Amino acid sequence: MAVRARRSQQERTAETRTRLLDAAVTLLHDKGLAHTSTNDIAEAAGVSRGALTHHFESREDLITCAIEHMLAGVTVELEAFTHQFAAGESSSDELIDFLWRLMSNRLFYVTLEFLPEARHNTMFRERLVPVVSDWHSALDVIWSELAQRYGVPPEEARSLMNATMCVVRGMIAQTILRDDPPYYARLLEFWKASVRAQLARVPLRVVSGR
Repeated sequence: MAVRARRSQQERTAETRTRLLDAAVTLLHDKGLAHTSTNDIAEAAGVSRGALTHHFESREDLITCAIEHMLAGVTVELEAFTHQFAAGESSSDELIDFLWRLMSNRLFYVTLEFLPEARHNTMFRERLVPVVSDWHSALDVIWSELAQRYGVPPEEARSLMNATMCVVRGMIAQTILRDDPPYYARLLEFWKASVRAQLARVPLRVVSGR
């Protein structure tokens, strides 16, 4: 019978911390920031209140680290997609679809929870600014790949794709009160056609049946 190797203290600590961060992100999405307490997070993570306070000095510290943890995971996805895009295996349509899936898979909903707090809480905002800056840097790598692929100036590619992010955020925000998948599908197809037209330097045409 194989003997399972004992985990080191460092490994156990890292596992507990990750469970707390994952639980915090899940609760931010499912219950919202205002309705998520440190006790809720500890219970969801399956750890004691004492274990939580050992790893995080305050609720604000835990929430900030959870957001950083979430964005780090999303950045890994972005980097993987960038490699695929750089290899010529994806189109601008697929890029927009990817961003829609990435943002609508709880990322934007969690963002909606912490942005109001960051607006009024200076310390919270200052801790989050470099975290979000790293996320934007990862996005800029994709925008640069887009510029190279289509031979457009980098600044123009960034403007086009940052506008895409604004469109996607606005659409996802609207889903809170409007459950209408065909409506969002039509908007996405319209925006894909707009992006294709900009990249091809041709006037935008409405394509029949799309």
